[in-house]
Amino acid sequence: MPAPSASFKKAIKQLGDKEKETLLLKAVRRDAELYDMFAFELGEITLEELQERSQDMIHELLLNATGRSLTKALAKALRKALKEIARFKRVTKDKKAEVELHLYVLDIIFRNYTGQFDSYYKVFYTSTAKLLLKTILLIRKNLHEDYHLEYKADIDDYLEQIRNRNKPLPIELPKEFELE
Repeated sequence: MPAPSASFKKAIKQLGDKEKETLLLKAVRRDAELYDMFAFELGEITLEELQERSQDMIHELLLNATGRSLTKALAKALRKALKEIARFKRVTKDKKAEVELHLYVLDIIFRNYTGQFDSYYKVFYTSTAKLLLKTILLIRKNLHEDYHLEYKADIDDYLEQIRNRNKPLPIELPKEFELE
């Protein structure tokens, strides 16, 4: 995305309120993410509503994954779910809600699809392990230490389930979620 030039900024400043309003409404109609961003900033949509909408989309993506190879379909659905989380993060900039969405994805996977970890295609297994590691890093980096304790039991359970598989991983996972 190009950065606005000085002449562009100057031209925008010279526009009247009516023209600015017209341009803004056109842009919002064309871009759903921009619409969500403005609706969130203006208080039309709450953080909880956006998070619930993202959870519904993630739920639908992962639980409705079908195809000749369920493992491949799940890997594709997981990629789409992560894109939805990234979109949510760009709109809200809320780090705790982002972590909660990551944990929501992991919860769905570990409740429903651990049997797919043993598949010949290991992309879903490695993607899940990478998501788990990323979630651990996000919690450590962005959240207060009190939240570390809150998430420890779930993270440790996920780590144990991943470690119980005798499959090699391209990344090194910790044995447990360590509190600082």
